Amino acid sequence: MAELLFGKYDVENIVIRDMGLSQYINLDTKKLHTHGKHGNKRFKKASLSLIERLANNMMRTERYTGKKSKAINTIKKSFEIIEKRTKENPVQILIRAIENAAPREETTRLFLSGIYVPQAVDSATLRRLDIALRNICRGAISKTFRNKKSISECLADEIIHAANDDASSFAVSKKLEIERIAQSAR
Repeated sequence: MAELLFGKYDVENIVIRDMGLSQYINLDTKKLHTHGKHGNKRFKKASLSLIERLANNMMRTERYTGKKSKAINTIKKSFEIIEKRTKENPVQILIRAIENAAPREETTRLFLSGIYVPQAVDSATLRRLDIALRNICRGAISKTFRNKKSISECLADEIIHAANDDASSFAVSKKLEIERIAQSAR
């Protein structure tokens, strides 16, 4: 029998519809804190657990910087909230949120005859996953300011809205904005 995430959630029967993201989504439950062993190795973060990567993205801003145990506890509480609200496996909800929040194309700048011209390019799958996780965490943290909700409630709201492909989600709205700009740069 496989080990459960946080002692509650099964990760064996998780369905990943986006085949590109499936090779970079690691649902390993044994190591949630690798102490930065991936730090200076190229593409090594792809082998990190998805929950650890979510916790690392939660620690990006000033209030939560460097407090990994606090970030993991926040994720644990938000998973409990997601399970209460949706009656589904919160890991499956997180996967669906990532699939809906990952942009498929974005723009880059080309220097042509003295001017910069935006050009639409396809996003790499590891970058798509990074952007989705970053925007989910940025949306949750930005909703905690001047709000009575805790960070775990805001993270649960952001994940649920992103999983439902709701435009009120920060991550989904950023994805739509990035893809709209790429569409105009074609």
